[in-house]
Amino acid sequence: MADTVLYEVSDGLATITLNRPEAMNALNVAAKVALRDAARAAADDTDVRAVLLTAAGDRAFCVGQDLKEHIGLLAEGSGQVMSTVKEHYNPIVRALTEAAKPVVAAVNGVAAGAGFGFALAADYRVVADTASFNTSFAGVALTADSGVSWTLPRVVGPGRAADLLLFPRNISAQEAYELGIANRVVPTAELRAEAEKVARGLASGPTVAYAAIKEAVAFGFSHSLSETLEKEDELQTRAGASEDHTIAVRAFVQKEKPKYLGR
Repeated sequence: MADTVLYEVSDGLATITLNRPEAMNALNVAAKVALRDAARAAADDTDVRAVLLTAAGDRAFCVGQDLKEHIGLLAEGSGQVMSTVKEHYNPIVRALTEAAKPVVAAVNGVAAGAGFGFALAADYRVVADTASFNTSFAGVALTADSGVSWTLPRVVGPGRAADLLLFPRNISAQEAYELGIANRVVPTAELRAEAEKVARGLASGPTVAYAAIKEAVAFGFSHSLSETLEKEDELQTRAGASEDHTIAVRAFVQKEKPKYLGR
């Protein structure tokens, strides 16, 4: 992976780190390509049982598109300047949301635009108490991308999502928690340790069940109750056939802590 994004796998946990702290982890082309490739690698690696998405520095998680690079591309008159949504943002969000394993975002600072979108694409967000969120898109005369038009209404409701998109503003960590954007808010100094604890706990858990939970929740948002019940039956059959289910039941009966295999 390029230096703009760091990628490491340890004990079933893939850690993806945005690494442009001097630019508040803004997304230039190199960073977007590297993040896309890292997200896909983590999703496809069967040895990876959880993903931690984080960022270098203490100012920003990701402020979205690198506008300095973007304005240069606009000046060149390139007709493909907005192809980044199709080529980069969409594949990144798909890799994170469709990964058959839980994804944790450790939000260490400002998460704006696509940075906000990538945080929302995670299944669980651990947020520093000094962090903030901002949709930002309307502020540069653009519409939502990076999945925000899908994820944000599901987190905060369509009315609040419209408000945050039409009137971009900074959302504090505390407000983010109250809105459901942040799952957990911790002191900045404790963020990395707490996020790693959460992610490593998930990496040692029943991976098949976690994947089924992700799929069930996503399915239920866009299907009827009857269809969702059928999907639950399908997914429960899959989870019930996993080795981890047998391990969990046996451990429960024997009053022991289960040691999951992730299969």
